[in-house]
Amino acid sequence: MTQHAAEILGRTALYQAHLGLHARMVPFGGWEMPVQYPTGILAEARAVRANVGMFDVSHMGRLYISGDGAADFLQRVLTADVRALRHGRAKYGFVLNEQGGIIDDIIISNAEGLDIGRHRLKYLLVCNAGNRSAVVLWLHRWLAQFPDVTIHDDTEATVMIAVQGPQAIALANVLAGGGAISGYDTGVLPSTLRPFALTYIRENAMQPNLMPQPTAGVLSRTGYTGEDGFEAMLPVPQGIRMWHLLKERGVVPCGLGARDVLRLEAALPLHGHDIDPATTPIEAGLERFLQETNTEFIGKEALQTQKERGVQRKLVGFRTLEGGIPRQGYALLGTDGATIGAVTSGGVSPTLDADIGMGYVKASSANIGNRIAVDIRGRKVPAEIVPLPFYSRKAPQKEP
Repeated sequence: MTQHAAEILGRTALYQAHLGLHARMVPFGGWEMPVQYPTGILAEARAVRANVGMFDVSHMGRLYISGDGAADFLQRVLTADVRALRHGRAKYGFVLNEQGGIIDDIIISNAEGLDIGRHRLKYLLVCNAGNRSAVVLWLHRWLAQFPDVTIHDDTEATVMIAVQGPQAIALANVLAGGGAISGYDTGVLPSTLRPFALTYIRENAMQPNLMPQPTAGVLSRTGYTGEDGFEAMLPVPQGIRMWHLLKERGVVPCGLGARDVLRLEAALPLHGHDIDPATTPIEAGLERFLQETNTEFIGKEALQTQKERGVQRKLVGFRTLEGGIPRQGYALLGTDGATIGAVTSGGVSPTLDADIGMGYVKASSANIGNRIAVDIRGRKVPAEIVPLPFYSRKAPQKEP
């Protein structure tokens, strides 16, 4: 990376911590981020599946949306039924264009009354790093119709840490109940939170000679790995302290490489690969996240037309049968050798000891069990379309 390129990339507040751990840094979504630490990508992924790991995800956008008309505004620009979103709950959904294409996939939370940094929240919207500018521009395009609504982008004033794995919630309980030892209080034990629920984080008032502290941030039972866990969003000083506290507790630092392996095993889509503004949630097999009770969102008419006419292509998962790692852009071939689609994500699964991938194929070729081939640098590698997700923590999928 040239010095000039490094200067124009964003750096999270944990950048120096990554350098201290000898992380390999790479450009990603406009930021300089750790792709792996010395233990390596596959070891980091295994640590998350077996125990607990943590990721700096501070590059992801955090938008705070307030005002009396905030719910009506979000009902229009998101697919989620925001008006029905109860306090302390979150939903996965999409920002769509008028054609139903996915500008970004997001998580929207009803965080009314919680504080992060300088703002008292009503709603918290988390978006992808590389799409943050596009999402902000899109929201502001429709904001004129809701003059009492305000949007604050405090991404760079906060830290976001994802702690994932079968031991993540037990660890969160220890931190929340640690009093002066941990210095944090979450109001409720994290283990009592349902998936996609959130609570506050504050510095613990039990510390000697301290008055009760205000809310510092948010802890949500969410993640992007297919494992249980939580994501903590805190102002920079508290976020840096949280990272070091977790490291002292034995949590394995993990980079973007392990995160990509884990999300692929769980068949979680990556924007710019499996979904994009030219792809609809229906084509991507994500129709279940479109809430019928929201009849107002932008792109709904286009999706209704597509449902009536049917889709021409579908996102599928596949395993190669004779080795060979599928990569984005590789052609997917039918039994007659003709191209039927292309790989959007692929790699080695350490959990399943298999080479796996996702990609779009013609709808007529998308049936589970269909034999296809992947063109890997001119070699036609046999593969089979399999159910998604490849891995579930409740019932990992076995070799066919």
